This record gives sequence, C-alpha cells and structure tokens, in this order.
Amino acid sequence: MNLETENPVLFRVRQALGSTTSLAEPPVPPAIDEPIARLVYSAIGLAGLFHKRATDMKMLVESVRVEELLPKVAEFLRERNSKSVMLSATSLLNDLNATQYLADHGFRARSWRDMTADEAYDYDAGVTEVDYAVAETGTVVVRHRPEHGRLLSLVPFVHVSIVQPKNFVADLIDLFEVLAKEGTGSGVTLISGPSKTADIEMNTVTGVHGPNVVKAFVLS
Repeated sequence: MNLETENPVLFRVRQALGSTTSLAEPPVPPAIDEPIARLVYSAIGLAGLFHKRATDMKMLVESVRVEELLPKVAEFLRERNSKSVMLSATSLLNDLNATQYLADHGFRARSWRDMTADEAYDYDAGVTEVDYAVAETGTVVVRHRPEHGRLLSLVPFVHVSIVQPKNFVADLIDLFEVLAKEGTGSGVTLISGPSKTADIEMNTVTGVHGPNVVKAFVLS
C-alpha cells in the first residue's frame, strides 16, 4: 500500500513523527499511579460527596431514616402527582412491605414480580433499590435481574431510588472492579440525574429518553 496516496493524512502524521513504517506491535500505555487515576481515594465522606455530585446533575437527594422512608416516598409521589407506582421486588422493599403500604395510602401499586413488561408503560413512577452509588459522579447503579427489570427506572416519568450506606463506592474504578467480580446480570443501568438530550439544535431537554425526575432517598 502506498500510504502517501491512499491515506495522505496518516502519511503526514508519520512524517511529522519521523516514522516511515507502521509499528509492528501497538505501544503499551504507561501505568498510572492510583492516586493520580482516582479523584476520590478515601472511603470517608462518600455520602456527602454523592449528595453534592448528584445534586449537580439535577438529581433530587434527601437523607432519611429507615422508619421515615415509606412516608417520605408517598409524600414525594403525591407532590409529583403520581397515582400509579411499580416497585422492584428487592429485599429492603419487601421487608418494609412497601407495595402494600403505598396501596394502602391511595396509590395503584404493583411489585415487579407481579407485572409484565408491557404493563410498565401504564405507571407514572418506579421505585427501586440500587446496587451501588458512585460518590465521584453522583450516579446510582442498578443491575437488571428478575426482581428488578430495567423498565422500572427507564420508562416512568418519575424514578425514586433507595440508597443504603453499604451501596456507596468511591469512584468508577471501584464500581467496575466490583462488577467484574459479581457480574452484571442481564445488564446494568447507570443513572446520573434525569434523562437529558441535546440532539435538536443543541438545546438540552430532560425526560425524552427516560425519567424527567429522579429522586434518591439516602438511608442514614
């Protein structure tokens, strides 16, 4: 191949670098020291950092005690005029009997295990536990599995996520390490605030490809 005629841009780059032939093997990038690669190195203060970064991403964040959780969730859903809510069938929500509590307080509430995927489009809000919360980026992370379908956090106008202290990881390095060990199930959703897009004339619009409102209740 005549690089000068077939790919003149690459040819000029090689000339500028003083190279006349292609590399036999790709170069190995240098190792980066962990304190340089990580913006968040300590495990101290992760909840506070998550609160700040998530708020910067337009996520609503509130710290609550376990006994306050369900009343606070019901109050928030009423403020958002949500009348129907679907919930993940995960351990904390099951232990709190969250589906029945919301049904008793005037909501049309269903557990994910009792629904079909098509029915998800009939609900105003989804309430989920999260698997991880990344302090560095203000991101909640959900692994998809039978008790927690991806539609719970992607389809409704309002998404409420429940974050426990054990869910916090410092940064994406920690997140990807733990996902590599524990697996990703059928997929993983990373949520950093409401759905946003700027496809049309570079004007940012929320709620086009997912929830318009994301609320995180952080248990203390």
